[in-house]
Amino acid sequence: MKTRTEHDSMGELQVPVSALYQAQTQRAVQNFRLSSLKLPRGFIQALLQIKKAAASANQQLGLLEANIATAISHAADAQLAETDMQQYPLDVFQTGSATSSNMNVNEVLATLAGRQLGQTVNPNDHVNLGQSSNDTVPSAIHVSAALAIQQQLLPALQHLQMVLVSKSQQIGHIVKTGRTHLMDAMPVSFSQVLGGWQAQLAQTEHGLQQQLQQLQALAQGGTAVGSGINADPRFAALFCRQLSDNTGLAFHPADNFFSAISSQDSTVATSGALKTLAVSMLKISNDLRWMNSGPLAGLGEIALPALQPGSSIMPGKVNPVIPEAVAMLCAQVVGNDATITLAGQSGNFELNVMLPVIAYNLLQSVELLANGCTALADQAIRDFTVLEDNISKALALNPILVTALNPLIGYAKAAEIAKQAYKQQRPVLDVALEHTSYSRSELEQLLDPARLCQGGNVG
Repeated sequence: MKTRTEHDSMGELQVPVSALYQAQTQRAVQNFRLSSLKLPRGFIQALLQIKKAAASANQQLGLLEANIATAISHAADAQLAETDMQQYPLDVFQTGSATSSNMNVNEVLATLAGRQLGQTVNPNDHVNLGQSSNDTVPSAIHVSAALAIQQQLLPALQHLQMVLVSKSQQIGHIVKTGRTHLMDAMPVSFSQVLGGWQAQLAQTEHGLQQQLQQLQALAQGGTAVGSGINADPRFAALFCRQLSDNTGLAFHPADNFFSAISSQDSTVATSGALKTLAVSMLKISNDLRWMNSGPLAGLGEIALPALQPGSSIMPGKVNPVIPEAVAMLCAQVVGNDATITLAGQSGNFELNVMLPVIAYNLLQSVELLANGCTALADQAIRDFTVLEDNISKALALNPILVTALNPLIGYAKAAEIAKQAYKQQRPVLDVALEHTSYSRSELEQLLDPARLCQGGNVG
């Protein structure tokens, strides 16, 4: 590999000729070889947006020459348009402040801006002007997570809810056996089942919207420890205004820079909201798997779309692959939340020192859940079919329907009828006809599953 000589405060270092980064990034490449995991594209792009907004703010404050500020902005735009991740090669497991990644972006932009101007642009004095890794990286976590939630997750979550509403309009009138403890219970309609799922998701969406507001408060301007040393007092507000204009999301300075730099409470809370969504999606996925189970020896209430052969040895077997895949990604999100929770408590005095792993796991959770919502909607829920014959047979034999007669004949008498119906595998209506004074037409009305879905007393 051909190299060139670069310098930093520790001396000379050989850097690949093709690299846009400089010495500090190369030192980190050599020092951190702990995994194959790299910080996500969204995080790098958030850093690029921050550098672009900072250059503009510093120019407005008269602290950065216009030609240098413009060159930095152009370089950032070029990288945002086509982010070459080979230029951002650092391991997730690096210095806890992610100083190496901050300098990586500073150096890439300095190189590109310098080439444009034909003069040296310094990664520290120019690109990093008025900034520290300690306020830039927490800000980049907030910016990247906020943009990903706003642009990817919320639209996917809303799409999943819309598909549930549409599906409910198609099949909501069909009544099936309800289940508690996985055992037969009172009947429910598909509109009630799908409506319950949609309500779960709507509640998690509300929680995410609340966390999105918290993410829009940025640590930028606090610099090294929260005091704002080496940053113009007007910088934070100007920076946020410019960043908001560039991204379309309204960012603002945090109320307290010391809290914003030393803690990661907002990202821990956001991860908690993501975990809640994962739990909801896991519940929905498992319900789909149970209702699809069979086709002969299971519940057999629905048939999910047949997407691929399910076995390498059993011909004709088809499995619920999308709910299974979504269940696994939900498990990953729950695990990511545990990592973020542990990392969030690592705020030692004035700085959290597990920022890179928080960024990686948070953005992965957002991406997984966004993709999972879309997959559930488009590859499982939208096109599943209801097996009405199976549902009707099970519903007719469900002895729990006798619950509706409790107010009329008492719990003990109803229990006797249910036990006999179950033992003899007879419709509960036929057994009730033998043990009560009600006529068949009266019992058909009293035990009508569609009516029982509506709740209340039958008498």
